Amino acid sequence: MDCERGSRKYFEGVASKWDEMRRSFYSEEVREGAYKEAGILPGRVAADIGCGTGFITEGLLKKGLKVIAVDQSPAMLAQLVSVMSSPSLDARQGEAESLPIDDGSVDYAFANMFLHHVESPPVAIGEMARIIRPGGVLVITDMDEHDFDFLLTEQHDRWAGFARSDVREWFLDAGLQEVEVGPVGST
Repeated sequence: MDCERGSRKYFEGVASKWDEMRRSFYSEEVREGAYKEAGILPGRVAADIGCGTGFITEGLLKKGLKVIAVDQSPAMLAQLVSVMSSPSLDARQGEAESLPIDDGSVDYAFANMFLHHVESPPVAIGEMARIIRPGGVLVITDMDEHDFDFLLTEQHDRWAGFARSDVREWFLDAGLQEVEVGPVGST
């Protein structure tokens, strides 16, 4: 089984338990750090790419944003919609390298603990940059390089984190400006 199908199958199988499981991987501090970095304002439009069950989406809705939540897993999206029914939520199934969102249509794009699951991080970053309006903000929260090999096998991660210098280069190659790469939380 290739990595993409393995990842999709894994997340389909854990969707109903994901909210509890993810607590051991990253904290509310990461989410709040991402929001702070973005400088979010109510009434704006945000995309949550690789939304899973809605960790980022939930907070954005509470802060008064309209959210387009995208994930490859129908089970994850079903879980998200079952607990977050809102007229401000638009849940869409889609892939990182070909997002189902129009060019320049969001003020903010977020991707939390997602990039290490995609085949081509630079292409995914390019897609996220494509959907942001001029003056918009992209915030990706993910892992630094690590040696936790069990994540590659158990959770079908494609990448064992990233060098910050690579992430910075990918952002610049995508045409983004005022790029900052650094920590947003303790984990």
